[in-house]
Amino acid sequence: MSLDEKFQSAAAAVKTLTKRPTDEELLELYAFFKQAMEGDNKTPKPGMLDLKGKAKWNAWDSKRGTSQDAAKEAYIKFVDTLLTKYK
Repeated sequence: MSLDEKFQSAAAAVKTLTKRPTDEELLELYAFFKQAMEGDNKTPKPGMLDLKGKAKWNAWDSKRGTSQDAAKEAYIKFVDTLLTKYK
Protein backbone atom coordinates (compact mmCIF):
# COMPACT_ATOMS: atom_id res chain seq x y z
CA MET A 1 0.00 0.00 0.00
CA SER A 2 1.40 3.39 -0.98
CA LEU A 3 1.70 6.32 1.42
CA ASP A 4 -1.19 8.12 -0.32
CA GLU A 5 -3.39 5.03 -0.01
CA LYS A 6 -2.54 4.66 3.68
CA PHE A 7 -3.29 8.37 4.18
CA GLN A 8 -6.69 8.09 2.47
CA SER A 9 -7.47 4.97 4.49
CA ALA A 10 -6.58 6.79 7.74
CA ALA A 11 -8.73 9.77 6.72
CA ALA A 12 -11.68 7.41 6.19
CA ALA A 13 -10.98 5.46 9.40
CA VAL A 14 -10.98 8.57 11.59
CA LYS A 15 -14.61 9.17 10.63
CA THR A 16 -15.57 5.86 12.29
CA LEU A 17 -14.58 6.95 15.80
CA THR A 18 -17.37 6.26 18.30
CA LYS A 19 -16.26 8.93 20.79
CA ARG A 20 -15.20 12.54 20.14
CA PRO A 21 -11.48 13.28 20.59
CA THR A 22 -10.45 16.29 22.67
CA ASP A 23 -10.25 19.72 21.06
CA GLU A 24 -6.43 19.54 21.19
CA GLU A 25 -6.46 16.18 19.41
CA LEU A 26 -8.85 17.49 16.77
CA LEU A 27 -6.61 20.50 16.16
CA GLU A 28 -3.56 18.23 15.81
CA LEU A 29 -5.47 16.02 13.38
CA TYR A 30 -6.55 19.08 11.38
CA ALA A 31 -3.02 20.49 11.31
CA PHE A 32 -1.44 17.27 10.02
CA PHE A 33 -4.21 16.87 7.42
CA LYS A 34 -3.86 20.41 6.10
CA GLN A 35 -0.06 20.18 6.02
CA ALA A 36 -0.25 16.86 4.19
CA MET A 37 -2.75 18.12 1.63
CA GLU A 38 -1.61 21.72 1.05
CA GLY A 39 1.86 22.14 2.53
CA ASP A 40 2.84 25.23 4.51
CA ASN A 41 0.10 27.61 5.61
CA LYS A 42 -0.01 30.60 3.26
CA THR A 43 -3.44 31.91 4.27
CA PRO A 44 -3.85 35.19 6.15
CA LYS A 45 -4.26 34.86 9.92
CA PRO A 46 -7.91 35.20 11.02
CA GLY A 47 -9.00 38.19 13.07
CA MET A 48 -8.86 38.14 16.84
CA LEU A 49 -12.62 37.63 17.16
CA ASP A 50 -12.52 34.41 15.12
CA LEU A 51 -11.33 32.17 17.95
CA LYS A 52 -12.02 28.86 16.20
CA GLY A 53 -10.43 29.97 12.93
CA LYS A 54 -7.43 31.36 14.79
CA ALA A 55 -6.93 28.10 16.73
CA LYS A 56 -7.05 26.09 13.50
CA TRP A 57 -4.72 28.53 11.73
CA ASN A 58 -2.20 28.37 14.61
CA ALA A 59 -2.34 24.55 14.70
CA TRP A 60 -1.68 24.31 10.96
CA ASP A 61 1.01 26.99 11.06
CA SER A 62 2.80 25.04 13.82
CA LYS A 63 3.55 22.35 11.20
CA ARG A 64 5.34 24.83 8.91
CA GLY A 65 8.43 23.29 7.33
CA THR A 66 7.14 19.71 7.64
CA SER A 67 7.16 17.99 4.27
CA GLN A 68 3.85 16.74 2.93
CA ASP A 69 5.02 13.11 3.08
CA ALA A 70 6.20 13.52 6.69
CA ALA A 71 2.85 15.10 7.56
CA LYS A 72 1.02 12.17 5.95
CA GLU A 73 3.07 9.71 7.99
CA ALA A 74 2.44 11.68 11.19
CA TYR A 75 -1.28 11.86 10.38
CA ILE A 76 -1.46 8.08 9.88
CA LYS A 77 0.30 7.43 13.21
CA PHE A 78 -1.91 9.95 15.01
CA VAL A 79 -5.07 8.38 13.57
CA ASP A 80 -3.86 4.96 14.76
CA THR A 81 -3.47 6.40 18.25
CA LEU A 82 -6.97 7.90 18.14
CA LEU A 83 -8.49 4.66 16.84
CA THR A 84 -6.95 2.77 19.76
CA LYS A 85 -8.16 5.39 22.23
CA TYR A 86 -11.67 6.14 20.91
CA LYS A 87 -12.87 3.12 18.91
